[in-house]
Amino acid sequence: MPKTFFITTAIDYTNSPPHIGHSYEKVLADVIARYHRLKGDKVFFLTGVDQHGQKVQQSAAKAGVPPAEFVKEITQKFVDLWKKLDVKYDEWAETTSDRHKKVVQGILQRLFDAGQIYKDKQTGYYSVRQEQFLTDKERGPDGQFGPEWGQVEFREEENYYFKLEQHKEWLLDLIKQRTKEKRPLVIPDFRQTELRNAVEKLSGDLCISRPKSRLDWGIELPFDKNFVNYVWFDALTNYISFAGYDPNVDNYEDQPQNFRDRWENVLQIIGKDILVPAHGIYWLIMLHAIGFPDNQMPQLLVHGWWNLGGAKMSKSAGNVIDPFALADKYGAEALRYYLLSAIATGQDADFSEERLVERYNADLANSLGNLLNRSLNMIWKYRVGKLLSTRVEDKRIRDCELLVLTEIHGYKEAFEGGAPKYPTLEPHSVDGAAHHALIISFHANRLVELTAPWTLAIEKSEQEVLDSVLYHLAEALRIVAILISSVLPKAAHGIFDQLNWKMEPELSGKEERFSLADAEWGRLPDGHIVGKPVPLFPRIEIREDV
Repeated sequence: MPKTFFITTAIDYTNSPPHIGHSYEKVLADVIARYHRLKGDKVFFLTGVDQHGQKVQQSAAKAGVPPAEFVKEITQKFVDLWKKLDVKYDEWAETTSDRHKKVVQGILQRLFDAGQIYKDKQTGYYSVRQEQFLTDKERGPDGQFGPEWGQVEFREEENYYFKLEQHKEWLLDLIKQRTKEKRPLVIPDFRQTELRNAVEKLSGDLCISRPKSRLDWGIELPFDKNFVNYVWFDALTNYISFAGYDPNVDNYEDQPQNFRDRWENVLQIIGKDILVPAHGIYWLIMLHAIGFPDNQMPQLLVHGWWNLGGAKMSKSAGNVIDPFALADKYGAEALRYYLLSAIATGQDADFSEERLVERYNADLANSLGNLLNRSLNMIWKYRVGKLLSTRVEDKRIRDCELLVLTEIHGYKEAFEGGAPKYPTLEPHSVDGAAHHALIISFHANRLVELTAPWTLAIEKSEQEVLDSVLYHLAEALRIVAILISSVLPKAAHGIFDQLNWKMEPELSGKEERFSLADAEWGRLPDGHIVGKPVPLFPRIEIREDV
């Protein structure tokens, strides 16, 4: 029975255009979603944009346009980028939509009626950049607020607060319980430890409003028209508002069947900077407060940052990498491969255009692309394109077959997590999965060097060995195509096309063309005719100006 997986990413803030960090997160989510579809699972993949807030209002005013017009233009840039990078989502979230507004206001009203939201006055220092009041914990050793907070001013202001602290013990118990289970609350493990430490220090409640006198670009509070909802109950609620949640239903079990089916296995993919406090504390407590049972709390996959020269990329620092320019220069598949293979999920990495080219040329052009081209050329040269599934007792051939099967197993474990024997291998190690898929081409290329088909072809006694070698090369390529289809979908179709495999018109360009169940040795039939080779990964040549 296929499972249903709800995979979602943090929605992107429309105060500025997308950068390489946004691209990594969305491609990571896309690869995980494609993997589950490859397995035969049903997937609901949600992403989108967060369009409200004081920064957007200020940027729109500076640009001389209404906020709605300002966010529409930037939203389109995100939509265009995901199309360019072949990110296939099922639902698109925009926090200005009426659908979302209805859910947010319904939840706020329920919590207000239940006494979970109250009005209070706050006096203190306020960071205009970060849109929050600061405490003494934010002061540096010199007693001053650091430059990361931008302009800081003293304010006295009435707002509405959500009773956050009273749920502290519940959250600590949940983290403890999920640590014991097979499905931890947070991946990787050290991020779960980070969350637990933050929850233990939790004190105070959460301000969830802003007076309209200084911010009117937001969702109005249903119980007080002089205030708009601040980011937490707006942006975070998108994960359920666009999945079919009914805010008027108190009991989770009475939610629409469509929503409960989607919410059965939830994986939320977020950056490390928004685990604490936004997703790991605020969001989980919000869900608990509106009646989500403990076993329906989402799993959080926390990824690291792409840095540049060891420093975090940011618009203010002027070191942002433009993903549109990279995709135009090298191709979307080259960028996808680099983003997913050069950073360990959960860790940080330094972005390097030079390494992007090196990895592409080494792994794709020189290894996989070369294997495809040389294999099909030899099959046509020595067998007029026809494969013969001859079995021979040759250690070199048997070893290659066993090594391919080993890599298939490793590929699955990288996505699913290690078996009990290897509990330290956490799931969603997409960089590891890409490695296992591409290492098959290394084994197949090595088989060519060990057996030298050009020599076998002139020896009458070696014709069956030659048949077996050529078959193994084609079969290795077929399996590689299946495994890389989640990371390099267009390349996977290209390999199948050149192998002349699964060529039915209704499968052309469709994910249904690939199935993990087909990644078994021996599926190419005896007598199969392959197609003619076409360069799939042309080398990237970097011209050095003299």
